Amino acid sequence: MEIKRSPISHQSCDGVDGHHLLVSVSPHLKADITVSRIMWTVVACLMPPLILSIFVFGFQTLIITAVSVASCLATEVISQKLLGRPVTIKDGSAVITGLLLAYVIPPGVPLWMPVFGAVMAIFVTKIIMGGLGFNIFNPALIGRAFLVATYPVAMTTAWLAPIRNAAIFRNMGAGVDAVSSATPLYVLKHYGMAAMLEQFGSRASVYTDFFIGFRPGCIGETSALLLLVGGLYLIYRGYIRWHIPVSIIATVGLLTWIFGGEGMFTGDPLLAVLSGGVMLGAFFMATDYVTSPTQRSGQIVFGIGVGALTVLIRLKGGYPEGVCYAILLMNPLTPALDQWFKPKRFSQGAVQ
Repeated sequence: MEIKRSPISHQSCDGVDGHHLLVSVSPHLKADITVSRIMWTVVACLMPPLILSIFVFGFQTLIITAVSVASCLATEVISQKLLGRPVTIKDGSAVITGLLLAYVIPPGVPLWMPVFGAVMAIFVTKIIMGGLGFNIFNPALIGRAFLVATYPVAMTTAWLAPIRNAAIFRNMGAGVDAVSSATPLYVLKHYGMAAMLEQFGSRASVYTDFFIGFRPGCIGETSALLLLVGGLYLIYRGYIRWHIPVSIIATVGLLTWIFGGEGMFTGDPLLAVLSGGVMLGAFFMATDYVTSPTQRSGQIVFGIGVGALTVLIRLKGGYPEGVCYAILLMNPLTPALDQWFKPKRFSQGAVQ
């Protein structure tokens, strides 16, 4: 019997019953999983929220998403050609960045805004840093943060009210101010729970609508149901682990329940989880392979940090939402978390 783990350097030893074993260094591939396959699976999981957004906000969302994806692909191709690097758009990473960038911007923004966000996300955050695997920050979130910093009015006011009928072409193009609407987090932060319920309905209807996706918000963040289904499928396939999403969601819910109400332990944890970008960030942003820890313990600490910063920004910051900046603030800690929670050696005399 002979076991070969890798074609690279290996060490021989006597196995069971005198059979010869070849034990080689890592990595050891468990299955035919490739970066491209993972990326395109994530793209497929992100399609249902986009389809729903077309019916909730109008055909405008599809146009914005298409512009965002096309801009990311074009930026990557042009940048790699100018720098003399191999073109890698087939791996799907630029498509994911374009989708996620579109998903975290309001559905009423001008079509040129995703273009600027794409350049910042792909060229500045990814290509200049060395390409896929070398970026410190999540590219899509850097694109959003850049747009919020440079065009704060559009990024905080271009919200659209859910259509709730088949008029999906209603919001195409410019001039959508007549159907603009504040987000639940904005109303809750500035006017309180009573005003939020008065505008969006009873608690039961709010929970139902927010879970399905009938609420003002960014293009791809409104449906907790579809994001949850996509995230659970990625966990089932083993492409992501549960530690980061669960720790983020649990931390946001717990801290909001403790500190998010008018008194201690009077906040609404379910509303906090269903509002804003918690579900999108927990399953599709914070779990990014490059910018999140690899060890389970580090992932839990990372998720708790994202959840705690999200609640802190929501309650004490100037913006009603904090998921984007919470993840970006935790991204640089990933190397430290990997170092702190690295696996222990089995013995001090292990082969170096």
